Amino acid sequence: MAPQASGEITRLLADWNAGRPESAPELWSLIYGELRRIANAYMRSERPDHTLQATALVNEAYVRLFGGDPFRWENRQHFFCVMAQTMRRILVDYAREHRALKRGGEYERVSLDAAVSLSIAQPEQLLAFDEALEQLGRLNARQAQVVELRFFAGLTGDQTAAMLSISPETVKLDWRFAKAWLQSRMRPRDAGEKV
Repeated sequence: MAPQASGEITRLLADWNAGRPESAPELWSLIYGELRRIANAYMRSERPDHTLQATALVNEAYVRLFGGDPFRWENRQHFFCVMAQTMRRILVDYAREHRALKRGGEYERVSLDAAVSLSIAQPEQLLAFDEALEQLGRLNARQAQVVELRFFAGLTGDQTAAMLSISPETVKLDWRFAKAWLQSRMRPRDAGEKV
């Protein structure tokens, strides 16, 4: 995204925060392409028969954030992080609904490497991954954001660093730690092993 557009997005978010909702259409036109790219990255990680499409994912995230009470945006980075997280939550909600309709039961645990290298094709896998990511977020919010932006939003290490205002090396370290931590949480456990 061009620096000029980034500055304009920040200005329009400030207008929104100041109670000027008329800025929403202009803001939407500037952010829609980036949100579609993020949604497409999310949808590549979904099962092939998913009923939700990238456009619908963007629209539902927009409605959830702009359709209710005003949200206080700190800056452009905060906005895109919240939108990416909202898209992930929408997909988790769809996975829960799909699982409930299909069969019920407990989450199926899978390795993070399998999830990252292929996709989270089954609702149970997405739910297990979401549960582990929520746990990581309670321990280290930045590392959870790195996972969301790298894995779900499809950003590169450099793009993630710019979005979070940290160094690319910090992103690498957070990504490496988060993958190992999530993998340990998603590893199938023996019946007698405590969580």
